Amino acid sequence: MAEPSVINPITGTFPAQNGTRCTYGLFNRHGGSSSGLYASLNVGQNVGDQDGSALENRKRVKEFLAVPHLLAAKQVHGSGIYCLTEPLTADKEVEGFDALITDRTGVGLMIQQADCQAVLLFDPVQEVIGAVHCGWRGSVQAILARVIAVMTDNYGTVPANLQAMISPSLGPCCAEFVNYRQELPTGFYPFMVRDNHFDFWRISRSQLRDAGLVEQHIGVAEVCTCCSNDYFSYRRASRVSHGLTGRNCSVIVLRKEAD
Repeated sequence: MAEPSVINPITGTFPAQNGTRCTYGLFNRHGGSSSGLYASLNVGQNVGDQDGSALENRKRVKEFLAVPHLLAAKQVHGSGIYCLTEPLTADKEVEGFDALITDRTGVGLMIQQADCQAVLLFDPVQEVIGAVHCGWRGSVQAILARVIAVMTDNYGTVPANLQAMISPSLGPCCAEFVNYRQELPTGFYPFMVRDNHFDFWRISRSQLRDAGLVEQHIGVAEVCTCCSNDYFSYRRASRVSHGLTGRNCSVIVLRKEAD
C-alpha cells in the first residue's frame, strides 16, 4: 500500500484572549520529498537524508501552516532554552538548545523528534509561546519546569494561564527502560505501568501540574510513535535499520488575529 502523499498533521488552536491566536501542527512522516528510510516528511538535516530534502520538507511545513519562517534548534537532549526577541527574517536553527520561546508573531517554533515529546505551550495573557524537546533525559532534567520558569521570569507568565499540548511520542506500551534504576529518578517509579515500562505522557502531565498548570489546560495526543508506522521512530528503527530514520516535527505559531 502506497503511503499518503499529502501532509495531514494533527492541528489545533489554543483559546486566545488579547487579539492574538495560537495554532499548532503535530506532523507525521507523510507528504514530504524524502525517500527510503526517510520517507517522506523528514525535517532532520543531520540524520543521513539527501541534501536538500529536509529543507524542502520544512518549506512544505511552512506552506501548510502559512507561516513565513521557522525557528528550530540542533537539539542535544539537554536543558538549554533559547528566547527569540528580535524579528526573524529567515529560517533559523540555533545550536545546542532543546527549548524555544518567543513573543514574536508569525514565527513557527519547530521541535524535531522521533519518539521524544514535543511539548507546546501558549500563554494567552502575555501572548508568548514555547516549544520543548522533551525526551526521557529532558524529563530527568525537569526541562518543562525550567521553561515555565523562564516564561515566568522573562515574560510575566502566570503558569495557571498556560495551555499545553503533548505531541505523538513514545507511549507507555513501548517506553521500556531495562536500566531504569540507573537512568530514572525514584520519583518516576510510580509511573511504571508494567515491568520496566513507563508512562512518560503521565510524567509530563505531572511535571506540568507541579509547575503550576491546570489539569484541564493539558492536552495529550496519545499516539505512540513506535507503534504507528505513520511516524518516524528511533526505537522502531533501532530494530530494523540500525537506528537510521527521519524526524517528525511539531510546530507552534503565535498569530495576529487578522492572519
